[in-house]
Amino acid sequence: MNNSQQRGTTERSQVRRAELIATGRKLFADTSYDALSMDDIAKQAGVAKGLIYYYFKSKRGYYLAIVEDSVNELVARAGGDTDQPNAERVRRTIDGYLHYAEQHQAAYRTIVTGGVGSDAEVLAIRDAVRAELVATIAEGAYGHRAVPPLARLALIGWLSGVEGTTLEWIGTEGEPERPDRPVLGALLVRQLRATLSVIEEFLPQCPAPPATPETADPRG
Repeated sequence: MNNSQQRGTTERSQVRRAELIATGRKLFADTSYDALSMDDIAKQAGVAKGLIYYYFKSKRGYYLAIVEDSVNELVARAGGDTDQPNAERVRRTIDGYLHYAEQHQAAYRTIVTGGVGSDAEVLAIRDAVRAELVATIAEGAYGHRAVPPLARLALIGWLSGVEGTTLEWIGTEGEPERPDRPVLGALLVRQLRATLSVIEEFLPQCPAPPATPETADPRG
């Protein structure tokens, strides 16, 4: 097999794997992990069960690949617009985060709650995405991803609140008084500004970025 044929085979494999992950995301969005058998998955995907084993080794491997794919999409959406000013980047990071949660509710719940029971690998994926999001927020606020331990703890605390708030928010879809995404995003930005101000009190080397009119008044 020449190089061109090898590349073609690899590309087809990548496409097929991506298709299986996309199918799995839809299936696990509507059905619990334990309720889906590999036979069910293969039937819904329209492929032989052996093909899923070929790409993912096991049902759990398949599920972990789906979680990782969801995490990568969440991080990519939240971490975009790197050429924006710091304050605007923070705002867009939060908006991207909420947009993902709103559009991919089952995947978001899996990421935040740790997925299947107390699966250590899923929890490790969750912790990794938290670390990446905290680093993204730190870069938007301070211009660099690394922060002192106390600042990191404060940002983790804020992010934990964001997770709980977002879970509650997506669970109220359709309710008449549910705030829309921009309003909730403005609220979370204000809460982040308060956290950054407290960090500055304890760590003067981590000054909070100056407020912009948009971040100063969430109703603006």
